Formats: sequence, structure tokens, C-alpha cells
Amino acid sequence: MSILQNLGKCFIMELMRKHFAFLGDKVWSKVLLFSLTLFLIRIADGIISFWAPNQIQSSLGSSTLMGIIIGFQSVVGFAADLIFPSLLKTTKVKRLIFWAIIMSVLTSFFLASSVVKPFIAIFLVTMTLWGIYYEFVAFASYQFMGSVVPSRMRSGAWGVVDIFANMAYFLGPLLAAALLLRGCLFSLGFILVFLVAAFLLLSVFKGAHDAPVQIDIREINPWVELKHWLTLSRHIWPAIVLSLLLGFIDSTFWTTGAVWTEKLAKINYLGGLFLPFYQLPAIFLGVVVAGWGIYKGKKILTEKFLILSGVFLVALAVSGAIYWQLAMVFLSSVALSICYPLLEGVYTDIVARMGKEKNDMIGLTSSVSNISYIIWPPIAGFTAGLLGERMTFSLVGVLAILVSVILLFVTPKKLRLPQTEIKTWE
Repeated sequence: MSILQNLGKCFIMELMRKHFAFLGDKVWSKVLLFSLTLFLIRIADGIISFWAPNQIQSSLGSSTLMGIIIGFQSVVGFAADLIFPSLLKTTKVKRLIFWAIIMSVLTSFFLASSVVKPFIAIFLVTMTLWGIYYEFVAFASYQFMGSVVPSRMRSGAWGVVDIFANMAYFLGPLLAAALLLRGCLFSLGFILVFLVAAFLLLSVFKGAHDAPVQIDIREINPWVELKHWLTLSRHIWPAIVLSLLLGFIDSTFWTTGAVWTEKLAKINYLGGLFLPFYQLPAIFLGVVVAGWGIYKGKKILTEKFLILSGVFLVALAVSGAIYWQLAMVFLSSVALSICYPLLEGVYTDIVARMGKEKNDMIGLTSSVSNISYIIWPPIAGFTAGLLGERMTFSLVGVLAILVSVILLFVTPKKLRLPQTEIKTWE
């Protein structure tokens, strides 16, 4: 190891001792290596996320079809949420990450092949592989936290993982916008470079990733699980509605927003920052909000910041000027980046009250994200074809404002769970 590498390692460890003193060096090194591995995988995914909607829409000539096909990925994810817990309950974290890399490689190959043969069937296969990739990453993350990181350290560890994830999805679209100008093979090559690097990191540091699952995941009956989700939804519906709204906005950015970013980039190279600017505030604001220590009124605060975000989304319709577009998307994202940790806090409080049946709550929150991606991309695609991409953001902004204002008046102070019924689920 060179002197520079030694100095870098010492600097990182000193930084972590100062800001993450609650983490032991051994645990922290594993968290850091796990985060770096996922960072490389997610940069590749960020490139695919920008490439896929543009490729589908340009090949099929329909923003509505693009939305439907992108939504199919979440149909796969929703199905996986029901069956993966029983299939993967004894799978080690390292193997889960390995299969995530394989799924990402296959996704990129099929996406590249669609340039030559732009058939709907190829796009559907691509979305299937992509949806499975996301589930492998999600299960690997939860199982790593459950088996490696002590419970008192998980909030800080999740914060570190999220920082790397947000950085990856900030850099991914920036790279994609430049790579796609050089052709699909060039883009595919860069994706493979990042995935190979992730595989090498996974192989070299086996101890950091090769952790067995130590959490209790029971056999899953999909129909019983759906029944439990419906019961919970009736009692925590304000949080579910907020999750759906956030999912609608996020899916708009990663479908219609990817297309709009490419169009803006053709007008002015700064236009290529539209989608990265959506991701930028999340890199630092999530940790800042966590440091505020808010423990009361999280639902109401989420609704207020969602209204503010909606106002800035509506303001995108005022002008198509590049600087105005970038300013409004950045301000909207600042408000959204405050919403996410607040809502995660709401769910964490609920999970803590669930006892042994917390897996039902975790599965429900994951499925809500998939449902939002099933419902909204076709609507966003249809609206973009009818009114244009810019007005599509204004539409979802109006929806966020109206629904959030209603929620301000009807959201109960505390979401009460049917504890008696939940105990019978055991």
C-alpha cells in the first residue's frame, strides 16, 4: 500500500472516529466496504435509469408506452416482495450482491440489444431483470444491516449507505448524458466497468460481505400477506398516501424527467443537470434532518414540505429557461429531501410498535413504492405525450399540493394499530 493510500485510510478512519464515534472500527470498515460496493453497482444503475426511458421512448415513439413498460418493472418488484422472503431467507449477503450484479449486467445487455431489435418483448425482459435486480439489492441491504450492524448503530449505518446511494444516482445521469452521445456500446462498456469493479471489491473483501442471515423471516403466504397489508393500510393510510405521492414524484423524474433532461441538454449543456439536480440535495440533507432530532409532528411536517415541493414543481411551467428549470427542480428537491427522512421516521415508529410482526410493515412500505411506480409512469407518459414533459411536472405538483392540503386537515395525531388483531398473526 502506498504512502498516499495509508494517509487516505488514516484520514477516513479519523473522520469516522470524530463523526461516527458510536461505530466500532471493525463494524465501520464493513459498512464502508458494503457502501462502496453498492455505490459502484448503483452508478451503473444510474446510467441505466437515464438510458432506459430515453431508449424506450425513442424506439417506440410513445411516452405512454414508455411509462407502461417502465411500470412493468415494479409489477415484477411487487411480486418479488411477496415471494422473495421465503426464497432468500437462508441466502448470504455476498450471494445476494453477486446476483444483483448479474441481474444488472443482463439488464444492460438486453437494453443495448434493444437498439438493434427494439421489440416490446425485449423491453419487457429488460424490465423483468431490472426489477429483480432492485429486489436483490434491497434484500442484501436489509440482511446486511440485520446480521452485521448492531441495532443501536443501524440508523447511522443506514445514513452512510444512503449518502453513497444518493451520490451514485447523482453521478449516474451525468455520466449517462455524456456516454449516450458516444453510442450504446460506449455506455454498455462503462456500465460493465463499474459492475466488474463491484465484483472485484466483493471478491477481495469477502469477510465484509459474507455475512449469514440472522433475522427471522417466516414462510410467506402471499394471500395472507396481502390481507395483513390491507389491515395495516386502513390504520396508517395517511403515511401510505404520502408514500404514494413521493413515489409519483420520484417516478416522474426517473421516466419523464430523464427524457426532459436529454431534451434540455440538446438546447444547452447545462440542461443535462436537470435530473442530477433532483438528486443533489438528498446527498447531504438526509443526514442534516436526522440530526435535527424531530420526534413529534413528523407527519404534519412531511405534508407541509410536500406542499412546498409541489409549488416549485408547478413553477416549472412558468418558464422553459434552463436556469429557471434548474432552480425550481433544486428547490423542489430540497423540500422532498426533508420529506423522506421525516416519513421514514414515521414508519420506524410504527415498526417499533409491531413487535414480532414488523416484517409485515417492512413488506408493506416496500410494496407501496412499487405500486406508485406501477400506477404513475403510464399516467406521466400519457400526460407528457399530450401536454409535454414540463407540464407533466406541474400536474404531479398540483396533485401533491391538493392531496397534502387535505391530509393536513384529516391526519390524526397518532396512527393507532390494531394490536389485538396483530397478535393473532403470530
